[in-house]
Amino acid sequence: MSAAYQGPAVFLMGPTGSGKTALALTLAERLPAEIISVDSAQIYRGLNIGSAKPTPGEQRRVPHHLLDICDPAESYSAQTFSLAAGSLIEQIAERGRVPLLVGGTGLYFRALEQGLAELPAAERTVRAGLHEELARSGVEALHARLALVDPPAAERIHPRDPQRIVRALEVYALTGRPMSELWREARPPALRRAVVKFVLAPAVREQLHQRLARRFTRMLDQGLVNEVLMLRRRGDLSKDCPAVRTVGYRAVWRYLEGQSSYAEMLERGVIATRQLAKRQLTWLRREQGCRWMEMGAPGLSDVVLAALAMAPEFKSVLK
Repeated sequence: MSAAYQGPAVFLMGPTGSGKTALALTLAERLPAEIISVDSAQIYRGLNIGSAKPTPGEQRRVPHHLLDICDPAESYSAQTFSLAAGSLIEQIAERGRVPLLVGGTGLYFRALEQGLAELPAAERTVRAGLHEELARSGVEALHARLALVDPPAAERIHPRDPQRIVRALEVYALTGRPMSELWREARPPALRRAVVKFVLAPAVREQLHQRLARRFTRMLDQGLVNEVLMLRRRGDLSKDCPAVRTVGYRAVWRYLEGQSSYAEMLERGVIATRQLAKRQLTWLRREQGCRWMEMGAPGLSDVVLAALAMAPEFKSVLK
C-alpha cells in the first residue's frame, strides 16, 4: 500500500470550454492523481453532452469523483459539495495520490476552501413565487429588489444571474435576515490542507468565444437535442429546475417547446455560454494565489508539473 500523500490539493480552475478536462487527464496520469469534479452541471445524471462531462473512456483512464451523483429533479448545494469533496480529498491522499479538483463552479471552490454560512433549505412555495415574479417582471426587477433588502449581496451577485438572485431573496424570505449577514457566519472550511491553484484562461477573450461557438455546435451534432428531449419526456422536470437551467439546456428546452427556431436556439445557447464564461472569469479574477496559464499554450502539463516540483511534498509522486 502506498504511503499517504501529505501535500496540498491542486485546484485546476477556468471558464467553460478552456480545456480543463484534457489538461486534467494528462496531469492525473503523470502525477498520479484522482480527479474531483467541481462542476454544478456534471453532478446530474443524464446531463452528459451539454455539460461536457468526461466521456466513459476518459473516466476509465483516471478515477473521477462527484460525477452523476444527483437526479436532475434534485437540488445540490455548495455546502453539500464542500463536505463531500473535503472527505474525498483525504481518502485520495490516504491512497498516496494527489487530489486534483477540476472545474469552473467558483462557489464550490470557495465553499470548500473558505467555508459557507448555514443557509435554510429551499422551500418549494417561496421559490415558486419568486420564479413567477421572475417570469413576470424580469431578472433586473428581482435584482433591484434584492438591492433594497440586501445591498452587499446585490453587489456580489451579477444582475443577470437569476439562480443566485432568487436564492438570496428566498433566504431573506425564510429567515428575515439578509444572506450577506449569514455569509459572515460561515462554517469552518472542509478543506484541511494547503492548496495550489492554477487558472486556465484565454489570452484574448475572442479566442474563447470562437471556441465556445464551435463547441456548442458540436454538442448539437452529438445529440444534445435528443438528450434534452429525454429529460422532458420524464414529465417531472421543468425549465425552472436547477439542472435544466444549466447553460445550453434551457435554450434547447425552449426550442422543444416551440418557443424558438433551431437557429434562435443555437444563437441563444452560444450567447448563454459566453455569458457564463464571462461570469466565471470575473469570479476567478477575485481569487487569490492563483497561477494563470494561457489556454491552448504548448506544454501546459509541463508548466504545472514544474510549478508543483518546487514543493517537496510532490517529489514522491511526480513521474
